[in-house]
Amino acid sequence: MTDMTTTFPEGFLWGGALAANQYEGAYDEGGKGLSVQDVMPQGIVGPRTPAPTPDNLKLIGIDFYHRYAQDIALLAEMGFTVFRLSIAWSRIFPRGDETEPNEEGLAFYDRVLDELEKHGIEPLITLSHYETPLHLAEAYDGWTDRRLIGFFERYARTLFERYGKRVKYWLTFNEINSVLHEPFMSGGIATPKEELSDQDLYQAIHHELVASAAATRIAHEINPELRVGCMILAIPFYPLTPDPRDAWAAKQAERENYAFGDVHVRGHYPGYFLRMLRDKGVELDITEEDRRTLADNTVDFVSFSYYMSACETATQERQAGGGNLMGGVTNPTLEVSQWGWAIDPLGLRTILGDYWDRWGKPLFIVENGLGARDELVTGADGAPTVEDDYRIAYMNDHLVQVGEAIADGVEVMGYTAWGCIDCVSASTAQLSKRYGLIYVDRNDDGSGTLERYRKKSFGWYQQVIATNGGSLRA
Repeated sequence: MTDMTTTFPEGFLWGGALAANQYEGAYDEGGKGLSVQDVMPQGIVGPRTPAPTPDNLKLIGIDFYHRYAQDIALLAEMGFTVFRLSIAWSRIFPRGDETEPNEEGLAFYDRVLDELEKHGIEPLITLSHYETPLHLAEAYDGWTDRRLIGFFERYARTLFERYGKRVKYWLTFNEINSVLHEPFMSGGIATPKEELSDQDLYQAIHHELVASAAATRIAHEINPELRVGCMILAIPFYPLTPDPRDAWAAKQAERENYAFGDVHVRGHYPGYFLRMLRDKGVELDITEEDRRTLADNTVDFVSFSYYMSACETATQERQAGGGNLMGGVTNPTLEVSQWGWAIDPLGLRTILGDYWDRWGKPLFIVENGLGARDELVTGADGAPTVEDDYRIAYMNDHLVQVGEAIADGVEVMGYTAWGCIDCVSASTAQLSKRYGLIYVDRNDDGSGTLERYRKKSFGWYQQVIATNGGSLRA
């Protein structure tokens, strides 16, 4: 093992990422309305409930709503230069279709931004991170209804006008391609997945893509200096065997994800996507205004999450499970996490190279990390900690590959480690699936003090940031 020889570029943004529905809590405070997450007590692995239930850990999260100053101070101690957070749509428009925003919700995020500014941390804000207002799901069937474009435009304009002089970097929809697999969580579509037609699903996707482009237009109108990106759930697919049919299956799986970036970056639907729609018998309602909106308002950069890779084959079914949204076929050459996700650092370099070659836009890794069952122990200094060498190894090896991609000529803006503070898992609604560099004393049964403790990875990442990646071990 040697220190990195590749240097990360000056101004590279180092930090972490969290989502409002997983860490804020205060689901019924400050005038906030319900979101789809408030009726998903088991994440994507369990049924929805008609109303919030006490076993939904997201209702309290890790209580960032009341502890944000303490948490942001810890991020600053690590040396963060960027913090990716989301704004809860239903905290600003409780039902989603009101004409006037909730001032109490706006004021909360003003206070959060005040703390970030005090510590010199750049905010990166996601407009919609799996938290569509529940009313929009129940009354409109979510993004299947074209009217949501207008509701989202009003929401986006409210945020850009309020925070556009304080926040430079924005993302529209988190992991927008995940709506293919989890339409309720990702698209607020109340129709059960097994009953949802291809026609309605892809029309909803179209509405989201138009809304994303419209938000980009509004941002640039309000402040041309704002930089707006799309956000994709990235996963490279490898052919399971050298059989050309397996190679084609892998290519088709990747195209499912490429299509979302193609529209955001190129401003129109690619031919392979249109053919897939024809084969499915889907005829999208696309207006001329839709076409102009998509064509004239492409993104400034492409962001993505990366956790794993998978294999594809023409001879086996996909094997979704363990909170894995994307499925795929198990790669026999790779180790897996405690939740069955393949650990593949080289896959991150692959994604960076593919996306750069395909789109030529700056790239931002806005989610990456290892979910694991951490054990709180007493450290050498007598303070509680977690000896998470496994997380350090995971992050080190992935960041080494980011450095290799940069040496390849890829323009990478930054890296935000997912779940930098332990939070409730979106996929399983557990707290035992911990990603953080900071431990939160809360358990799957809801018990705990909510106290924060620095893990071993806290000091390790602090050194990585201080050296701009120079302390990484290749």
